[in-house]
Amino acid sequence: MGTGGRSGRRSGKGALGAEGAASPPCLYRCIECNREAQELYRDYSHGVFKITICKSCQKPVDKYIEYDPVIILINAILCKAQAYRHILFNTNINIHGKLCMFCLLCEAYLRWWQLQDSSQNTAPDDLIRYAKEWDFYRMFVIASFEQAAFLLGIFTFLWVEQPMTARKKPSFLLLLKALLLSSYGKLLLIPAVIWEHDYTPLCLRLIKVFVLTSNVQAIRVTLNTNRKLSLLAVLSGLLLESTMVYLFQRMEWDVSSDCAIYKSQNF
Repeated sequence: MGTGGRSGRRSGKGALGAEGAASPPCLYRCIECNREAQELYRDYSHGVFKITICKSCQKPVDKYIEYDPVIILINAILCKAQAYRHILFNTNINIHGKLCMFCLLCEAYLRWWQLQDSSQNTAPDDLIRYAKEWDFYRMFVIASFEQAAFLLGIFTFLWVEQPMTARKKPSFLLLLKALLLSSYGKLLLIPAVIWEHDYTPLCLRLIKVFVLTSNVQAIRVTLNTNRKLSLLAVLSGLLLESTMVYLFQRMEWDVSSDCAIYKSQNF
């Protein structure tokens, strides 16, 4: 088996030895039917693995443990539910905070770049340099507030829609991690700026659509719900985010004139 299988499981978990150790709690999910599973595979001896078969759907619990990470990434880009379940439930990825920070920096840089591109300054060089630096900080704060409003809108909608008599409450911490991970498409903002051309505004819109589509799939997989509810949750987040933009427009920070990306991406 390829090395991708070893990197696809949590260290120290997911496999029972040949001695028949005590069964771990159900920490994993079948990527096909979303049923809980106690293990992903059994390690019988040196390099000899046997993938666990799901008792519900009679398919491998997680076929991606044999796949190369590049193949898994391609399947995630294609928004396949199986790839999302593998990443969210059957791997131990702890880059949510770093990825969120980096995405905010990318978005702040894009807005700052558009702001500088549209402004004409006749002040001395020192004043221009300091003004540009503070403009970047301002764009980062704006992007952070909008991201927080987007997530708050999603969580509020799901909290209202969640039945009070539900047998199992959703893990909002896991959902938060899923939403942060599914926003990786924002990293494409930097290449879109570096390789600027006539179709850059179209590329920015496509990136926005891709990120929202990934968010919808992350909600659907994490909560095991339908696409309609996931789409409504994302639209609720966009509504609250647009409200935040309107509030900024009513304040001293005139985001509509300072940063043209609001006109092209918020819809």
